[in-house]
Amino acid sequence: MSPVSAIESPNSLHKSYDDFVPVFRTHNIRYIRIQWVDFPNQVRCRVLPLSYFRKLLDSERPSIPLAKVALGIVVLQLAPGFSTGGEGVYVIDFSSFRPCSYAPGHGVFFGFFQEQIPVPRPGGLSIEVPYCPRALVSRLVRYAAEPLGVKFLIGFEIEFTLVKSANPLVFVNDHQWSTTVAISTGTIEAQVLEEIADAIQVDGIELQMYHSEGAPGQYEVVTGPMSPLEAADALVHTRETIYNIASKHSLRATFAPRLALDSCGTGAHMHISVSGERRGTSAFEYLTPVESAFLAGLMHHLPSVIALTLPLTASYARMVDGIWSGGTWVCWGIENRETPVRLTKPSSPSSRNFEIRPIDGISNPYLAVAGVLACGIIGIRDDLPLAVKNHDSPHTAAELTSAEREELGITKRLPLNIDEARRNLATADAIKDILGVELVEHFLQINEMLGRVFDRRDGETETEAVTRLVESY
Repeated sequence: MSPVSAIESPNSLHKSYDDFVPVFRTHNIRYIRIQWVDFPNQVRCRVLPLSYFRKLLDSERPSIPLAKVALGIVVLQLAPGFSTGGEGVYVIDFSSFRPCSYAPGHGVFFGFFQEQIPVPRPGGLSIEVPYCPRALVSRLVRYAAEPLGVKFLIGFEIEFTLVKSANPLVFVNDHQWSTTVAISTGTIEAQVLEEIADAIQVDGIELQMYHSEGAPGQYEVVTGPMSPLEAADALVHTRETIYNIASKHSLRATFAPRLALDSCGTGAHMHISVSGERRGTSAFEYLTPVESAFLAGLMHHLPSVIALTLPLTASYARMVDGIWSGGTWVCWGIENRETPVRLTKPSSPSSRNFEIRPIDGISNPYLAVAGVLACGIIGIRDDLPLAVKNHDSPHTAAELTSAEREELGITKRLPLNIDEARRNLATADAIKDILGVELVEHFLQINEMLGRVFDRRDGETETEAVTRLVESY
């Protein structure tokens, strides 16, 4: 049994209603959203009036009852391994509160899925639900901190596209990368972007910048570093902010990975910094020993978790060589956007971080974060050597000869489609051990169902398939 999977899910620190009165009054909170994200990355919630939420806090275990199938619904179908029977609880994490500026008068809490009463598990009786994605991130962070002595900070580049219509697909504009015309004063898109920026900051998330991206109607919001669980929560909140404010102005925001093959795609690049005391030497002058081992873990195990970060067939239309998405060869490089892992600000220990590029907005943020953490944690735990050298060639890895790639230690490719990605995850014993076999099995079953819903169908045009994706993501 993995030492990670043996750690109990955290219980929320119980607070009284009085603890929240000041912040509720400041933001005129009247309703509370208890929110979770399922395996297919649908954000779901229950909305409670403040009067009932106050009663909830008086209970011994503040939570809401939820059918155990809550994480296993694909549209209106039940995934294998789930049934309509059984009910658990969703225990409120009081540290997760944020006001919802996109929905005035509302505030939001996340939580952890737990059993109503302890049930037998391999390590004994437990209330833990081993396939709760949010609890998984919490467990990984705690395992990294003790016994490995490692901490992480994570921020995101959140790309999205604004459209006037999904069917037919009509973009809000056709601009170029980082141009001022994309935020021209008086346009609806400029108003939407500024309202999004204001809301994110009011809700306690550091906004570093926003700008237009290269595809029609495409923009990017960059948020600052947080602890992994807080960062995943903030990513969900930021996406909800983008969705809702766009909707307020009769636009649709979509995180679909690539809407047109003649333009660039839409990603969700993760920036992660790694700190911790570790003896030894580094394989690269700008990396500490713990950073080197973390990067080695990514180079070794990243192909095994790509199903978590690129979960649909459409995801792989973005991850191709030569379009600044990171490419298909497992490698890394200093400030190299044609590698899956980019080392940024290498000479600055206080801001140095790894950018993980093969992630898109269809993926569940908690599973994506957990997948990346799992790779790095294995590298640190097992003290893996960094065999892949800095890819500093002006050519992409795909353009190099086999001998040139071998000289750099570039010998593996990322999966080129979701079927290959699923097979990699299903056979990755080290990854399954640290994420939990039950969680991985549930994910694979749900992901196959999700593919049948969103993959292009017989007789369907590419435009029709893209429209279905845009309407859901």
